[in-house]
Amino acid sequence: MNMVGQANARMVAFWKRVGMRFMPFADVATAEMPFSRLLRLALFQVSVGMAAVLLTGTLNRVMIVELGVSTSLVAIMVAIPVVAAPFRALIGHKSDTYRSFLGWRRVPYIWFGTLLQFGGLAILPFALLLLQSQNNGPEWAGSAGAALAFLLVGLGMHMTQTAGLALATDLVPEDKRPRVVALTYVVFLIGMIGSAFVLSYLLNDFSAKRLIQVIQGAAVLTLGLNVISLWKQEARDPSRTAHSRESLSFREAIANYRADPRTTRLLVALALGTAAFSMQDVLLEPYGAEVLGLTVSQTTMLTALWAAGTLTGFLLAGHLLAKGFEMHRVAAIGALSGIVAFSAVVFAAPLEAPNLFRAGAAVIGFGGGLFAVGTMLAAMELGEHTDHGLAIGAWGAVQATSIGIALAVGGVLRDVVNSLAMSGTLGATLNDVTVGYSVVYHIEIMMLFASLVVLGPLTYRRRHSAATQRQFGLAELPG
Repeated sequence: MNMVGQANARMVAFWKRVGMRFMPFADVATAEMPFSRLLRLALFQVSVGMAAVLLTGTLNRVMIVELGVSTSLVAIMVAIPVVAAPFRALIGHKSDTYRSFLGWRRVPYIWFGTLLQFGGLAILPFALLLLQSQNNGPEWAGSAGAALAFLLVGLGMHMTQTAGLALATDLVPEDKRPRVVALTYVVFLIGMIGSAFVLSYLLNDFSAKRLIQVIQGAAVLTLGLNVISLWKQEARDPSRTAHSRESLSFREAIANYRADPRTTRLLVALALGTAAFSMQDVLLEPYGAEVLGLTVSQTTMLTALWAAGTLTGFLLAGHLLAKGFEMHRVAAIGALSGIVAFSAVVFAAPLEAPNLFRAGAAVIGFGGGLFAVGTMLAAMELGEHTDHGLAIGAWGAVQATSIGIALAVGGVLRDVVNSLAMSGTLGATLNDVTVGYSVVYHIEIMMLFASLVVLGPLTYRRRHSAATQRQFGLAELPG
């Protein structure tokens, strides 16, 4: 019997090790917050990921190639959500200090963000109809409607994601918060990958009617997913939202967050690196279509490759952090990977190598994932003495603002350079449709070098201590 008992004990210990190795988020759950409830809460990230694929993936290519809208106009539309991006820090702070007799802090912001996403997606099909044919209504109606739709969806995404991440950190103990944030971002990437595959399949036989049906379906699915995500997640506690409760003003909260002298340098590096990785978002699919002759279905799959690369970057980042790598070094490795990736994309055109282009798209996501992990953990460490909403909102505000500005600049720059090149102003050698794209990709490479320069003083070896070691939540995945 003793031998049987020992064998059983060894078997239990073995399966515990296997479970923690192949299920890296298993220890995030608690008795009060089981894993199933965490996954259900993370569904809001699926709706945000689906909207991101539609806005920056499928629709920008369709509007440029199929509907004949200028790249500059499309880039500006896709960048319109940047108008709301700087308010992410304010949204986070407001959800931290929200006053309500109902006792909810995060739920109202997630719910109104969901309604904004739904409303924007509901308007978008009619705006696209007007863009496709100007026979009905004034000429500006299609562009104005599309701009309004993009603004509503973008604002909804920012509000839902900021408040949702803050709620996720509220519901778990302090030592598990980085891992819970990691879990929600993994779900976000999985949502993007799944959405890209589904959209690629649905739009394989492209038509305007099919596109409208897909967007309408996405609107309904957004509402359904977020209702399921929110259901009975945040307990009502009127003491937390009492009108008599004292709280810091937004200005005071920001001052506390910026008290650490490293904060400004980190946010500048984040802005440069994020802009460098994002300037090509509105150009990657049109580049594949115009230069390499890829179909709508094939270019939509580029988003899946990018998201898969980003997820791989998350996995490697977790492994490196578990081995003792300093978080700023992880971000630097991501920037270096981005330089290699953009070089591959540039060489894909003269070599006529679609697979090299696809590999470049995947490595862009890989480098971006490493960079995002490193900077996010650094921002969370700097924001340990602020409330969750403000810390997450500040990081998200800088990131989203950089993405929006980069999208607009990238599209406009490509149009201006291509116009000069095709008119012969730049000479016969540069009279080619690839020139505008190439200029943007080279600027992105230079911005990544600049980000490395800014990160340099922050990148140093620390003494390993309990206060500085953090696990991102993916460290136990097979090496």
